[in-house]
Amino acid sequence: MHSTFPRALIAEDEPLLAAALRHELQQAWPALEIAASVGDGLSAVREALALRPDVLLLDIRMPGQSGLEAAAELADAWPDSAAFPALVFVTAYDQYAVQAFEAQAVGYLLKPVQPARLRQTVQRLQQLLAQRGAPGALPALEQALTQLRALAQAPGLGGSVRPPAGGGAPLRMIQASSGTQIHLVPVQEVVYFEAADKYVRVLTAEREYLIRTPLKELAGQLDPADFWQVHRGTLVRAAAIASAVRDEAGRMHLQLRGRPERLAVSRLYAPLFKAM
Repeated sequence: MHSTFPRALIAEDEPLLAAALRHELQQAWPALEIAASVGDGLSAVREALALRPDVLLLDIRMPGQSGLEAAAELADAWPDSAAFPALVFVTAYDQYAVQAFEAQAVGYLLKPVQPARLRQTVQRLQQLLAQRGAPGALPALEQALTQLRALAQAPGLGGSVRPPAGGGAPLRMIQASSGTQIHLVPVQEVVYFEAADKYVRVLTAEREYLIRTPLKELAGQLDPADFWQVHRGTLVRAAAIASAVRDEAGRMHLQLRGRPERLAVSRLYAPLFKAM
């Protein structure tokens, strides 16, 4: 049974900062229950799905998964029947990050957390939670997805998969392995890239290769007009997309030219295919 008091989950990898944040929150918002505190993005997603907090405080830079990546993954897995948490991002000072958060009306706290700023954020959160369910209010998940889409493109947040402006010519050839052999794979032959543990899978119509370049780094070397991000771990050649279909649960999948498998599209990137 969900508590009648609002509940929060803290995701912060520095224990002293996490403890300080918990203490300051309890001072500024005595009725708020701190349901759990975790130290990485993967744990944040797992615990948030289990606990369904009203407020989620996410450090932007955490081991394994950034706060933005964790929020996007959580949005994708969140059940339609539950209200999505109000998001607050915790960040070291960065003017671009602050501008992006303010432009999207997303709560943010700067490290080290100042009590006065925290009280302002608490007031904002209390207003937001009170407005939920009011006539004409945008559903919490839709609002969060709109905010996350914009933040994913903001400079200074580390969430963008687009190459920097003037960042040089896009990658044309990839040095990839298949078994014990090294191959030169033309980028124009790649149907999609998929992150898998410590590797990235490179799928052409005929074969599969592996590379060690992280997907984020690889994305910055590709032409964004040619390759679209459709999931946190998937980049697809736009010209290889044959159709977009929704399953009975309303989740979108892509049918590809040259490959038999269907690829899942996350909620974050689903608007790319609304016209289809």
